[in-house]
Amino acid sequence: MARPSPTRGSPARFPPLSSYDPSARERRTAASDLDGTLLASSSAFPYYFLVALEAGSYVRALALLLLAPSILLLYTAVSEPAAVALLVFATFAGLRVDDVEAVARGVLPRHYAAGVRADAWEVFRGCGAGRRVVVTASPAVMVGPFVKEFLGAEVAGTELRTFAGGRRFTGVIQSVLVGERKREVVERLFYGGDMPDIGLGDRESDHDFMAICKEAYMVPTNKRAPCAAADALLSRVVFHDGRLVRRPDPKHALFALFYLPVGFALSFLRVVISLHVPRRLVRHIYRLTGIRLTVRGTPPPPPSRGTPGSLLVCNHRTALDPIIISIALGRPMTCVTYSVSRLSTTISPIPTVALTREREVDKARIKALLESGRDVVVCPEGTTCREPCLLRFSALFAELTDKIVPVAVEAAQGTYYGSTARGWKAMDPWFFYMNPRPGYRVTFLPTLQPEETCGGGRSAIEVANHVQAVIAKELGYECTTFTRKDKYMKLAGNDGRVAAAAESGENGKKFA
Repeated sequence: MARPSPTRGSPARFPPLSSYDPSARERRTAASDLDGTLLASSSAFPYYFLVALEAGSYVRALALLLLAPSILLLYTAVSEPAAVALLVFATFAGLRVDDVEAVARGVLPRHYAAGVRADAWEVFRGCGAGRRVVVTASPAVMVGPFVKEFLGAEVAGTELRTFAGGRRFTGVIQSVLVGERKREVVERLFYGGDMPDIGLGDRESDHDFMAICKEAYMVPTNKRAPCAAADALLSRVVFHDGRLVRRPDPKHALFALFYLPVGFALSFLRVVISLHVPRRLVRHIYRLTGIRLTVRGTPPPPPSRGTPGSLLVCNHRTALDPIIISIALGRPMTCVTYSVSRLSTTISPIPTVALTREREVDKARIKALLESGRDVVVCPEGTTCREPCLLRFSALFAELTDKIVPVAVEAAQGTYYGSTARGWKAMDPWFFYMNPRPGYRVTFLPTLQPEETCGGGRSAIEVANHVQAVIAKELGYECTTFTRKDKYMKLAGNDGRVAAAAESGENGKKFA
């Protein structure tokens, strides 16, 4: 493709992405910018904000938000490198490397993946037979996990300096990867071979590296450009962490921080209602405080004297699932769980029984509860899942009784997630209640027929898979074979068990 060569002081003119012809010839390699090119939004601020919040603190995130106008002024009046250097320092200075890597692995990919621009991704992915490289001014530690897993590309980003034996970031960078620095990196990456077949960029600071590509296209600014479908990327987000539901653009970030005092007061009111208002009235009082609770299906009748209770088996969305089911039933029930913080037990309006992870001991404990005439609720996924997926159901519940009631639950959370893998688990219920208009939909499905249980000749695994499928069909979710361990190994680097030190609060983190 013929195009003019760039000269200093006279930026190259490149054709728009819309003129790309995939049938013209085979392209095997590509180099592309990230923000504004492969991503529809040209602003990287939301991702820095998430790092400041999740790897740092709410105070750091607030400071970064207040500094945003100065960073924007620096970008427009001085230079892009100066603005990026200040943004990096305010975000990363003093942060632990491990914490930042965990956020990059567990929090950022969901937000990045939701904003991948469909037309640019189609061109970039079309070069998959060879080599794809993303060159970006954003720190490599921040964008690397997403680019490698979801875009199948190498990453060339701004590198950050560390101290304390490489355990913490100084916030200082050697040079920002823009302009000629991008060109130098691309030349080094493709040294000894042909330069990239395709170059993609969206701003003048991308022209230098685009000029050495065999073909180059400008991606026009369009915040409303169609985004790629989730299944169009090379990986899919199933597990993710972080408290914020929405991508923290400045207005959403401002609301999420400044609403906190109001949200906490509202959360405290809702917790008091759950604890002290008669259970049959809680559902109606909830509505007055903004909580939407919808109950569908036919709840199981209370057990008669001398008969075993029902085992309610539900999918797991937040730590409040058993409490909400109890409120929907209008009567007390017992929740069994593998791990729970002391604070969660204290504020729970229903009895909570901790299990030991010793199969026979736990089996005997739950059986005793059922035989005493109590209704028991269990979440066989073993952990929460935020996406429309069900994790593998543990088969233990199927061996306990034939009186099994599947329950499908959906939780609506608009501002904060009421679940976390790395954060303080004891705060999960509070964050759910802090949402301005949270909601739950509880659907009681028909009790399993005798032939659908172990007593009817089915194996425990068959029963567990059947219940998982029944709940998934009701919710329109996908059944998966992922487990609790898969989630925590990806998001927190552990198997999700509560360590003694964590539960006592010694290290400030809870994994429950």
